[in-house]
Amino acid sequence: MTTRPLLPQSIDETQARLLEHDYVADRQLATAVFLGLKLERPLFVEGEPGTGKTEIAKVLARALGTELIRLQCYEGLDVSQAAYEWNYARQMLEIRLGEAAHESREQMAAQLFSERFLIARPLLKALQPHPAPPVLLIDELDRADEPFEAYLLEVLADFQITIPEFRAVLAAHPPVVVITSNRTREIHDAVKRRCIYHWVDYPDAARELEIVRRKVPGAREALSRQIVAFVQGLRTLDLYKLPGLSETIEWGRALLALDRLSLDAQSVDDTLGVLLKSQDDIARVRGSEAAQLLARITAGAASAAAG
Repeated sequence: MTTRPLLPQSIDETQARLLEHDYVADRQLATAVFLGLKLERPLFVEGEPGTGKTEIAKVLARALGTELIRLQCYEGLDVSQAAYEWNYARQMLEIRLGEAAHESREQMAAQLFSERFLIARPLLKALQPHPAPPVLLIDELDRADEPFEAYLLEVLADFQITIPEFRAVLAAHPPVVVITSNRTREIHDAVKRRCIYHWVDYPDAARELEIVRRKVPGAREALSRQIVAFVQGLRTLDLYKLPGLSETIEWGRALLALDRLSLDAQSVDDTLGVLLKSQDDIARVRGSEAAQLLARITAGAASAAAG
């Protein structure tokens, strides 16, 4: 028997439920999540890599106490990998057994395309009965080919998959759907129209500091503030790939693993590969650029202390 999870009853409660699982959401994101749950609409979250889009689905599954089903998109993804396929090996065996038992073609055909030969992939699995409706994460849809978007429309609009040889499979209770995109290409409007849309931007300094406090709890307050100030400064530069929130957290953990109590030029230069993922970016920042950023951070901290 499927039971509905206890959903948040307000935007504030949604924000609080996410925070309980260390996801620091701004009010706009909490509103989008609340409406997606309330209206049973898919949530489409778009933004730069590393801004916490995938984490939304993971945290929602934990907050609702339900299963997370993840479909990782990639070029060449098709129905047999995303939705369902028939177990051809078992079907062939069934045909041989039927022939040995002198069954008619009609009898064998009726048995071959039944549920016991159906292999459920993530999309179909999310529509099947569960103790509680799962969270379906369709991750990085922009990596899949455009025809796959068209296939998704039935799932997003009706929470249904039509299997020609079998029947239409309709979810008794719609799953919570979260779609993410890094915007490497534009997703068709037909997909977006079926969803509640939210752009996930880089966090401001206050929210990023709160996230670092929660995700890197062993770091001293002074180091956490320096980490956030340095990353925020990097995002003002014309880099090939700006560091995302995930890089901020990973850098904090790396500095903690090196027993650093505060930032210094040597530590920054030695660990830039954790923060930046392009050699051109690293070469630009290493040395004088990093030193200038550190100097501004130090001056700002001194000014704040004096004030």
